Amino acid sequence: MAYQIDLTGKVALVTGASSGLGRQFACTLASAGAKVILAARRLDKLQDLQNQMQANGQEAIVVPLDVTDQKSIETAVSMAYEQAGEVDILVNNSGVSKTQKILDVQPEDFDYTFGANTKGAFFVAQAIGRRMLLRAKAAQDSNQVLPQQRIIQVASITGLQAIAQISVYCMSKAAVVQMTKAMALEWGRYGINVNAICPGYIETEMTAAHWQTEAGQKLIQKLPRKRVGQTQDLEGLLMLLASDQSSFMNGSILVADDGFLVQ
Repeated sequence: MAYQIDLTGKVALVTGASSGLGRQFACTLASAGAKVILAARRLDKLQDLQNQMQANGQEAIVVPLDVTDQKSIETAVSMAYEQAGEVDILVNNSGVSKTQKILDVQPEDFDYTFGANTKGAFFVAQAIGRRMLLRAKAAQDSNQVLPQQRIIQVASITGLQAIAQISVYCMSKAAVVQMTKAMALEWGRYGINVNAICPGYIETEMTAAHWQTEAGQKLIQKLPRKRVGQTQDLEGLLMLLASDQSSFMNGSILVADDGFLVQ
């Protein structure tokens, strides 16, 4: 029997949608029928993606978003709800990284990484969560079934295992793991399921050149199956967490790393 997840009628907001995992996640959700709100700083990239989606008969809306700016978060969320209606799915994907030895990390480096990966992710989820809670409480007050609402945090295997020369990134993603559990604990009873994806090494536009270098090739040889993942390798996991089929999953931290953590 064929099995297909259909997100028709759902509204999904994807942060960091201008490239990499965010772009892939947005395309995957749109292909499943969701109306997708594309959020990031690079509007030209978002508009190109929007045009591509619309050419394929998919619904896409662009909102500017800088997750390190609280006012930008509030404005983007307001725009998203005004233009698309109630958000059913948040994919909290924005993030940055910087390769440094611990002794080389400066306060501005620390703030740069935590500002986007932890603080930014927290306040985006808070802004969406606040509106999701209002929607859920309205349903409860009118004795209606709670809407199925989803927050998907994009963490990393480095939030579960430290890796050299990206210490601050590891710390920031470990915080996202705990953030996921804390939000799941507080919001789960309102039908808001909060789960996290922890990807391993994935090839994106930003990392593609690195995998062709000597250092990149050496790292690949240390991986369990001597390969890096592709953005589409996370599609199935994303679809599960975005759909009603994940109704019994809340506070789950799901690893997709080709076996890296079990070496």
